[in-house]
Amino acid sequence: MKRSTERILTTFVGSLARPADLIEMLKAKESGRTYDRQAFAARVRSAVAEAVRRQAEAGVDIVSDGEQGKPGFVTYIGERLAGFEPRPTPPRAGPWVGSREVMDFPEYYEWYSQWRGASVGPPTGLVCTGPISYKGQEALQRDIENLKAALRGVDVQEAFLPAPSPANVEAQRKNEHYPTEEAYLYAIAEAMRVEYNAIVGAGLLLQVDDPRLVTYYNSTPGSTVEQCRKWAELRVEALNHALKDIPPEKVRFHTCYGINIGPRIHDMALKDMVDIMLRVNAGAYSFEAANPRHEHEWRVWENVKLPEGKILIPGVITHCSNIVEHPELVAERLVRFARIVGRENIIAGSDCGFSSQATAEPEIHPTVVWAKFKAMAEGARLASEELWGRRGR
Repeated sequence: MKRSTERILTTFVGSLARPADLIEMLKAKESGRTYDRQAFAARVRSAVAEAVRRQAEAGVDIVSDGEQGKPGFVTYIGERLAGFEPRPTPPRAGPWVGSREVMDFPEYYEWYSQWRGASVGPPTGLVCTGPISYKGQEALQRDIENLKAALRGVDVQEAFLPAPSPANVEAQRKNEHYPTEEAYLYAIAEAMRVEYNAIVGAGLLLQVDDPRLVTYYNSTPGSTVEQCRKWAELRVEALNHALKDIPPEKVRFHTCYGINIGPRIHDMALKDMVDIMLRVNAGAYSFEAANPRHEHEWRVWENVKLPEGKILIPGVITHCSNIVEHPELVAERLVRFARIVGRENIIAGSDCGFSSQATAEPEIHPTVVWAKFKAMAEGARLASEELWGRRGR
């Protein structure tokens, strides 16, 4: 994993809005309707190439495939794991039904779900009814090949592919096969190990997406912080099992709060989970730090020692607003972190992806996303001038 040895490098969390015609193809595929497989594969490949090219042009150093061929950051894994069967599920008003947030702001979330509409996804839920194994080698290889093809002739530092944590796979699928919660979780981890190893084996960085680490608190009213910490400890142990073959410097870990635009008064505080996050066997940790609920948490790192050799990827641009951050504010955010943990231990990032679920109406308009990337790159340049232009750490 590249470090910011000469200047502050830039990256983001990974997902980007899909083109409108690709959205329609994804809808057909996920709903079980007939679709042209060759046309779909070709369109995903061209969309990945376009996404990588535009990231590079906007100044992103460490790029992804934009998750162009996936219906969602975790829902895609359904077709890659054996041991599950579809079950009809009643329609839900949104993913946060029953959460602390919806209980406090029911009118807002009713309005929000109507405004956002439905994301691309299968019409049925998945239930574990047998032994879990990985069967997605062919689809994964296409993802790898598409990204590698897109990198040819593009001037970037590195590339990564995202994959969900075992905890996020667990959260969306009921268990009817394994005798205990722990056995189920570790079976998922063992299957996901195949995908993780293949990504790193192909010469790419692996990003593990794990919003569930901190969203469990919001989604379980009545649970205490200590109960959520205990819940998270087991999930991190299972994730580390899945990562056991991979050097930490090949892994980026990302967590976030799931809700993009909302009141978010029940987001778990970083100080209550940071020590558990740092137990993940990763080389870099990506988290929200640019939106109004979490920007103040840079001070957490004044009291928490970053382990030797690790990197922070704080969000310096956010997915919570269509306002484009001023480059000088981006620089200010980066310098704050760098003064605490060292300039070489910081990479500029985003709070979250910009289309974690494929939808025709992304919350942040795609044209704004590219402007945000350019602001991040300029802010990183300004921060680098300040950090390398005088005696630093």
